[in-house]
Formats: sequence, structure tokens, C-alpha cells
Amino acid sequence: MATQLEHLETLKEIRRIMDRSSRFISLSGLSGVFAGIFALLGAGVVNWYLDSHHLVTRNMYEVTPNWDTVVFLCLVAAAVLVAALSSGIFFTVRKARQANQLVWDNQIKRLLVNLAIPLGAGGIFCGVLLYHQVIYLIAPSMLLFYGLALLNASKYTLRDIYYLGLCEMGLGLMACFFIGYGLLSWTIGFGVLHILYGAIMYFKYDRKA
Repeated sequence: MATQLEHLETLKEIRRIMDRSSRFISLSGLSGVFAGIFALLGAGVVNWYLDSHHLVTRNMYEVTPNWDTVVFLCLVAAAVLVAALSSGIFFTVRKARQANQLVWDNQIKRLLVNLAIPLGAGGIFCGVLLYHQVIYLIAPSMLLFYGLALLNASKYTLRDIYYLGLCEMGLGLMACFFIGYGLLSWTIGFGVLHILYGAIMYFKYDRKA
């Protein structure tokens, strides 16, 4: 009986080693939490801007495609992206070092490549929508392509990313029908879902490390 238990533990250890060699498992739940917080702050700033410029009607966000509004929204989006990426890099590097794991290896390279392809396509597509002044579909498109990116990259990291991607895609599809609530859907997708995902990841993985 003792020998069988030893063999079972050995097999489990081999499986853990193989999993670490094929997946990037140093993602930190705190990076998701902070990304969500920054998204909520950005959404709050955008909501204030739209309200102060009288671009909100009956809770339906109708953004007039003038140059000042577009520049402001792009600046806020860029600030949120930089803040989220910076916090993500910080917490991920810290977790990897605490676990004595490499930060930059083949796994993270494959993860980033598979993440970047749908995100790049989505960024170009949103640019096309902006060029044609189809503003109301930009937020749903961002959620859709971000969900696709997470699904595409999930095979190289923790499985939880897969379910987050499904949620983002589902929310993006819903937002395509309820186009007046683009900012609300964006806030839920990039803010609330990230915080929930990050909290789950933290208590599921980070606390055990």
C-alpha cells in the first residue's frame, strides 16, 4: 500500500513538472485585480467627461464622433492599458521570483504571441470602426477580440483564462445588441470581471505559493 502511494505521488510530481514546462503558471491574481481597478477608474473618468459634455441621454451613451472626444477617449484607454500592463508585469515578475521560476522563457513567448495576434487584429478593426465613425461598436469589438485573445492564449497558461475569455466574448456579443450601453459593458468586462477573476486566481493559486 505504501509503495502504491509513493508511485502515485511520483506520478503527480511528474505531471506537475510537465505542466510547468508547457504552461506559464506565474500569472498573479493581483495583476487582474489591479487591471480591473484601473479600468473602473478609467470608465469613471470617461463617464464624467461624457456627462459634463452632455453626451449622455437616458442612460444611453451616444458619443458624438468629434476629434476632441476621440482624442480624450484614446488617451484614457492608453493610460488604463499602460497602468494595467505595468501592474501585471510587476506582480507576475514578483510571483515568478518567489517561486524561483524564469520570467522570460519559451512558455511566456508563446503566450504573448498567441495573445498579441487577436489583440492586434482587434486593434486594427477598432481603428477601422473609428475611421468609419461607427463608434457604438468599438466597445463590443474590444470585448470580443479580447475574449478571443484570452481563448487563444489559454492553452499556454492557467485554464482559468479560458473561462474569462468566454465571459468577455459573451459580454461583447450582448453589447453588440444593446449598443447604447457600450461603456457599461466595457466597465463590466474590463473592470468587474477582471477583479473577480483576479480575486479567484489569488485565493486559488497565489495564497498557496
